[in-house]
Amino acid sequence: MIKILILFLLLIHSTNLFAQVDLVKVIKSKNLMYLMDGKKIIKTYKVSLGANPKGHKEKEGDEKTPEGTYILDYVKSNSSFYKAMHISYPNKKDKINAKKRGVSPGGFIMVHGQKNGFSLFSFISQNFNWTNGCIAITNKQMDEFLSLVKVGTKINIVY
Repeated sequence: MIKILILFLLLIHSTNLFAQVDLVKVIKSKNLMYLMDGKKIIKTYKVSLGANPKGHKEKEGDEKTPEGTYILDYVKSNSSFYKAMHISYPNKKDKINAKKRGVSPGGFIMVHGQKNGFSLFSFISQNFNWTNGCIAITNKQMDEFLSLVKVGTKINIVY
């Protein structure tokens, strides 16, 4: 009986181990991020965004999180945040639009954990939008995110 119970518990908790996250979906208006395997939601995270979340990022310093489809293209190992994965913003279209307006599009937009030295305050910081345009989750969630999401995965961000 104990062996069956252990097997059952392993099966319940191992479903994420076999998941292949092929899309990260962010709904800015709900402050939610979904890790998707096809149409199946594998994980849901409450996120903090840029302090000015409505609308697409147009220039450096506007505190907006970009909207559109990008690639999670590398893990940043020397971040001023707990851990970070880079979003491929700005793309060619973002650069062209910024150039037309005579501004810098900005860059270094990441999915990241908490600011180094401030992880104890995540129970507060995750309740409002505080980043310069990044997508922030707790450090524990960031560890899980990095274990499930591979470099090269698409991220789709909508309002």
